[in-house]
Parts: sequence; structure tokens; C-alpha cells
Amino acid sequence: MVVEPIRWKGDRLELLDQRLLPEETAYITCRTAEEVAQAIRDMVVRGAPAIGCAAAFGVVLGKGSEKAYEVLGKSRPTAVNLFWALERMRKVKDLEAEALAIYEEDLAANRAIGRIGAQLIGERARVMTHCNTGALATAGYGTALGVIRSSKDKGISVIANETRPYLQGARLTAWELVQEGIPCTLITDSMAGHLMSKGEVDVVVVGADRIAANGDVVNKIGTYTLAVLAKRHGIPFYVAAPLSTFDSGISDGAHIPIEERPAEEVTGYRGTRWAPQGVQVRNPAFDVTPADLVSGIITEKGIASPPYQESIAALFR
Repeated sequence: MVVEPIRWKGDRLELLDQRLLPEETAYITCRTAEEVAQAIRDMVVRGAPAIGCAAAFGVVLGKGSEKAYEVLGKSRPTAVNLFWALERMRKVKDLEAEALAIYEEDLAANRAIGRIGAQLIGERARVMTHCNTGALATAGYGTALGVIRSSKDKGISVIANETRPYLQGARLTAWELVQEGIPCTLITDSMAGHLMSKGEVDVVVVGADRIAANGDVVNKIGTYTLAVLAKRHGIPFYVAAPLSTFDSGISDGAHIPIEERPAEEVTGYRGTRWAPQGVQVRNPAFDVTPADLVSGIITEKGIASPPYQESIAALFR
């Protein structure tokens, strides 16, 4: 890893402030569960696996109190890793040991996802990705970006969508790839279909924030659009995610809550406003990609393939 997104110091949690990247590398120190929850809400830390790890350490800082679980559970609604981590923490007495285990297991899962997913990436492939799914979105290494990292020796190149409105692709993914020395071309989200139509994309690999039992995938807004475009142009569309991102209690994507973020993220950025006052704004942070648009789901235990109801269930046996 070029930089550690999450640092546990025994009595405090240090989180890389991803709002400042790529211009500045700085850490926010959290000493209470409330401060961790605020950091999650404010997107100091983001990415489903990273949120889960941060929440686990937040429970430690909150000494396992019911208040700690409550405030952390309300921090963000869509990424299931958050609730998965909190549920694990409720079942143990040694909170710090469990939080560290969640962190280490995520690192190991990411590396396994990268290794398994690399089998799907051809020599000199041109890989399109969306949002940020790298070390910054996890305990380290990454999910979809982990697959890309593990494919580096194949001479691949990456097309990174900027990911409006919060620009995770432009600010974070492009930064990670430049640091890693992997060729990267940044495009606006609306350019993806054009490049696909010109034969400039070989495969799409994205992450996930929650995956339903039937294989429907919830990921950063704009993912559904990419999946439709990939299907239209005959391009494989893969999702990379650890088992902690699956929600067997949700039958399909229609039942997954979709977070609405503040209007200010759409009307401007970092103090600059470009939209007129008084305009109505919608800002759903995620969308649902139906399972029939997904070529395969890459996990640390293997690749799930259609029909997903059966292949996903088999991963948990």
C-alpha cells in the first residue's frame, strides 16, 4: 500500500481524510464512537469494507456500549459491511481483538479477490472501473482495484470514470493508480458508452456496497448505466466484493435502502457553486444493477456465476 487508510493506535483510530485527496494527505483522529460515526457520515472514510473496519474500531472506542452501536449503525444506510461488522462485534467479549481480526481478514480477502479475479483479465486488457475500490476503500489493497493490481504484470491499462458527483474516480482511483505505476486514463462518466462503442474497453470491473441473495448488486451511482452499456457492447461486466458485502437476508436489490446524499454535492464542489439557487436536486448515492447484467462476482472464495441464487449460496457452505 502507498498509504494506510485506517490506523489503529490502541486508544484512538486514525483515518486518512479522503476528502482532501489528492492534494493533501492528512489523518483525522477519532477517540470516541461518535467521532468515528461522524467521520463515516462525512466520508472521511468511505468504501463498504473500510466503513465496516472503521465501525468495528468505533465499537472498541465506545467500550461496546449500546449507544456506540446505535450511533455507528445510523452513520450510513446502504453498505452492509457496516452492519455485518457491528453484528460480529456484538457477539464477542474481546472487542479489540475482534476489530483487529475484521481488519486483517479484510486485507486477506482483498488479496485473494485480486489473485482470483486476475484470472479473468487478459493480456494488455483495457479495464474500465467506476468509483474507488482500492486500498482507500478497504483495509488495504482493494476489491476491483485489487483485481487490477494483481493484473499489473499483464501490461493492462485502466479507464477510470470520474464518478460524479463526489469524484471518487478522479480524486482517489486515479491517484492510487498513478502511485502504483499502472497506466490510467481518466474520463467523465458520460464518455463510457462512446469508448465502448469504439472498441476501446475489453472488460469492466467494479466493486459493491451490498449484494442481494439473487445477485442484484448495489454500488456507486452510475454502475447500472455501465452494466447496461457493457451488455449492449458485449463486454464482460464483473463485480469484485468480499463475502461480508453479501446480504442473504435481502431477496433482491429492490429491497436495499439507497442513501440520498446532500444536495450540495451536486450543485457544486469545495465551495464553488455552479447550479442556480432554487433548483431541485436528487442525489442518490447508489443504484441497483440487476443480476442478469453481471457476468460474474469475484469473491475471496471463488467466482459466483449465473444462476446466482445457487452459486452465491454455495460460497457460504
